[in-house]
Amino acid sequence: MAAPRKKPNVILIYADDLGYGDLGCYGSKIRTPHLDRLAREGMRFTHCLSANPVCSPSRAALLTGRYPTRVGVPRVLFPYDKEGMPDGETNIAQMLKPEGYKTMCVGKWHLGHNEAFLPTNRGFDEYYGIPYSNDMNPRPLLHSVPGKVETVEETATLETLTPRYTEQAVRFIESSKDAPFFLYMPHTYPHIPMAASAAFRGKSPLGLYGDVVEELDWSVGQLLATLKKHRLERDTLVVFSSDNGPWFQGSPGSLRGRKGATLEGGVRVPMIVSMPGSVAAGKVSDALVSTMDMLPTFAKLTGAKLPAKPLDGIDLWPVLSGKQPSIEREALIYFDGWHAQCIRKGNYKLHVARFNSQVYSPAPAGGRVNLPLAKAELYDLSVDPAESYDIAPERPEVVREMTAKLETLLAGFPAEVRKARAETLARKTRGNVGTFPILVP
Repeated sequence: MAAPRKKPNVILIYADDLGYGDLGCYGSKIRTPHLDRLAREGMRFTHCLSANPVCSPSRAALLTGRYPTRVGVPRVLFPYDKEGMPDGETNIAQMLKPEGYKTMCVGKWHLGHNEAFLPTNRGFDEYYGIPYSNDMNPRPLLHSVPGKVETVEETATLETLTPRYTEQAVRFIESSKDAPFFLYMPHTYPHIPMAASAAFRGKSPLGLYGDVVEELDWSVGQLLATLKKHRLERDTLVVFSSDNGPWFQGSPGSLRGRKGATLEGGVRVPMIVSMPGSVAAGKVSDALVSTMDMLPTFAKLTGAKLPAKPLDGIDLWPVLSGKQPSIEREALIYFDGWHAQCIRKGNYKLHVARFNSQVYSPAPAGGRVNLPLAKAELYDLSVDPAESYDIAPERPEVVREMTAKLETLLAGFPAEVRKARAETLARKTRGNVGTFPILVP
């Protein structure tokens, strides 16, 4: 009798601040042959949304399948913060552990840096990486297992970070090849300050950013080669995506906006999924998907029990398997902090609120405030991905329907979300200066 086939492995690779237009298969001139091949052998998505346009909230949503405003991580966490992702939330690693999975996180965690919040207290057997963004100090490189945290470097050497992450990931795959494993690899780059190893520095015609992305692609290639070496390709689901849009450098493609904005360029990210023999090969999907869909999709693939708390993500397996072109889903809300700013249903996206200045830029007099738009803006992303042509005056019935839908959904969110919405609606604005609304004193 043949031995029972073990449960499938899962590798989730998550870039930091990589733009929608930064990979070859998404139109970039940056050379990304390994990711391009992964897309040819699997499925590439053109409408994948991160749940937030900045780091910590997007990661909380990715790992839990729930909006960051439900999870309690609505903003970026800093080294002075004492909190992290609450213990009451179930992440992917914690979901897979009862199924016999070995688990490791390699890279940027950014969901709480104190020991109680580190990956090894959140379902991971091992962690190697920087606990938050590389522009935050101190910048320790940690290696931890449950009950023990070792500081590898007091200040991590950025030039060798990607090779060292890759070495640890390859080691984990090889040591776990005989049991099902979950590898979560949230890279530090291309978040600034960027650095590339000697093998890649100065090799891209697109500067240091290009060097960094090409080294990330090399890293993916090393993982794929390790799977091939051990004949694990058909037993391993590989997912590649990014936490949000590009910051100062990088490309959002034809999309409007960048990191920190709920415009598409801030939240729409590349996503590639491959598992030969299981995921439909050579497909480009325009299905509306979210990074929150990873947890329920992995549950379906592995047979793991879903967490008790309600999920906002959905199982994508009917799309990935090629059985359906899309899946009917609830409308998706675009949050910035506690604030709901947009809602998307199908190809329609409605903007209802916006901050009065760009994040990480000098605030106007009176501070940075979330304001209601004097007139809601409606975009049909199927013909206007750059959100350049407001069709709200021509589609008043769609505006009414989507506004009502947003208010209905927000009624089921935590008090902080409802309070933020009420405070926003209490403010008055008169038109915009460019993108930003003007507050009426």
